[in-house]
Amino acid sequence: MEGNSLTVREKISLFPHSPGVYRYYDSSGKVIYVGKAKDLHKRVAQYFVPPERLNVKTRILVSKIADARFSVVDSEADALLLENNLIKQYKPHYNILLKDSKTYPWIVVTNEEFPRVFLTRRVDRKTGTYYGPYSSVTHANYLLEFFRKSYPLRSCKLKITGEGVLRGKFRPCLELHIGRCKGCCVGSVSKEEYASWISEISRLLKGGVNDIIKEYDAAMRTASAELRFEDAQVFKNRIDALRKHYSKSIISSASDASCDVFSLVFDGSEAFGNFLRVRGGAVIQSLNLGFKMNIEEDQASVLSTFIAEIESKFGVLAREVIVPFLPDVEIDGIDFKIPAKGDKLSLLELSAKNAREYHFNSLKQKERTDPDEYKRMVMENLQKALGMKELPRHIECFDNSNIQGSNPVASCVVFRDGVPSKKDYRKFKIKTVIGANDFASMKEVVNRRYSRLMAEAPDDLPQLVVIDGGEGQLEFARQALAELDLLDKLMVVGLAKRMELVIRINDPYPLFLDRNSHALKVLMQIRDEAHRFGITFHRSLRSKSQIQSALRRIKGVGEQTESRLLMRYGSVARIAAASLEDLSTMVSPALAKTILEELNKEYSNQ
Repeated sequence: MEGNSLTVREKISLFPHSPGVYRYYDSSGKVIYVGKAKDLHKRVAQYFVPPERLNVKTRILVSKIADARFSVVDSEADALLLENNLIKQYKPHYNILLKDSKTYPWIVVTNEEFPRVFLTRRVDRKTGTYYGPYSSVTHANYLLEFFRKSYPLRSCKLKITGEGVLRGKFRPCLELHIGRCKGCCVGSVSKEEYASWISEISRLLKGGVNDIIKEYDAAMRTASAELRFEDAQVFKNRIDALRKHYSKSIISSASDASCDVFSLVFDGSEAFGNFLRVRGGAVIQSLNLGFKMNIEEDQASVLSTFIAEIESKFGVLAREVIVPFLPDVEIDGIDFKIPAKGDKLSLLELSAKNAREYHFNSLKQKERTDPDEYKRMVMENLQKALGMKELPRHIECFDNSNIQGSNPVASCVVFRDGVPSKKDYRKFKIKTVIGANDFASMKEVVNRRYSRLMAEAPDDLPQLVVIDGGEGQLEFARQALAELDLLDKLMVVGLAKRMELVIRINDPYPLFLDRNSHALKVLMQIRDEAHRFGITFHRSLRSKSQIQSALRRIKGVGEQTESRLLMRYGSVARIAAASLEDLSTMVSPALAKTILEELNKEYSNQ
């Protein structure tokens, strides 16, 4: 649909109720978004609704649309494939984009009279049959090495033909002399036998290992029954080699299932996917891909994009495709299944495990190579998880600490851009609360902290305040902030130790974050740091109070006397071990006697 006389809204009103692909253009004529639809008219109309019904990123996209065009196709499957091709062609800014730009290796079996089998990253379907791609070069090379040991194929690049062999055109090379090649160039192996090796290799690459083992087993038994023991031993050796290799390199399921498996792990605006190709009960291929969502995309749409990308790389999918949830397209000839139990569920769990590992490794790599980007990503995840308006670049966390009401203290730790800012840490002695009252203590320290911060640095308020505790502690923190008129200026959440629940003000339901999510890990890290800092301060005060109480409980010993004695002897234990004569040089003989009697009485009772 072309033309510039109509507005964008007028154009989309003319879009047909048909499956197809739509494209959005900016004012410079550049494609900024490509999408698929079962019904073009209905899908595109969803973008042109009141702005408050759209998320921020989609709102930005809509504001930049200067033109819209469409292409009609026959089915949803065709729309999916066309969308995938157009995204690769135009690389639109707001589309789901592949993060992985690597070129993966393939194993090719050439179209020659005596085919070669080797690894390549360049795919030319005219030159041979390609198997792959392989996400692990090590695994691909391992396969090739297994083939070389099991089948004495040629590795040279000569254009060997049957006619050339008959004419004696070729000379044997070192590979023949050392036994790595059977010598098809000099007629040492027939074209038929060589073709049988190639056929077996092709079947193995397709996942037919179980069938080949069964055939070898039958041939071994027949040879043994006919007393051809040498032939039987050859088949046995091949069976052992196949079992040994595939037990190490390929994970097998209990059944002889043939299917494709997809799984996805989502982390904010990124997704990490794993694909498994299962043939004859064996996983013959595995590939990890990462995706970046520049606008809000539902999970079903991301899965569809993943499926389209795999189909473009691997060719036609199996009739049965195992998925964690249904994609947003239907494809003729493919049955999408969400398993609840059995081998299919085990395969899905295996794929999900690979996706999680890929996610973890990607984050670790990003943390090492681009720590600033990693921190920003973690903060974005936390912002999204808590539904915050601002990025939580400045976070503060409070924790109370006391033992049976003695020496009650509180701590406040500060994180900036995801890392501790220890110069900003604060510790508090509880002044207005008597006994063990965590609720009132929390209200006091929150009030003291932000009263002072408002007076000294009103522009340095945190975006997020974390309270170590449940609903009680959070409510009293809320009261303190309400009295300071700060509730609308920052977000406050409580983190309960039990189940690691996130509690929000005026929300009757706690927020359950994935235990593996970076959002929860950041909150737990901040909470644990506040607890560590508070406990350290509390232990210091308790230790001092214990030293003081042992002396100060003695009648006649005041603060100055206590200080003089500790400066001279260093500890209460050394004072107790001093002689009466020596101690009498510091205090009166009568007081010295009293001190020794009381201290020795206390130590004897311990």
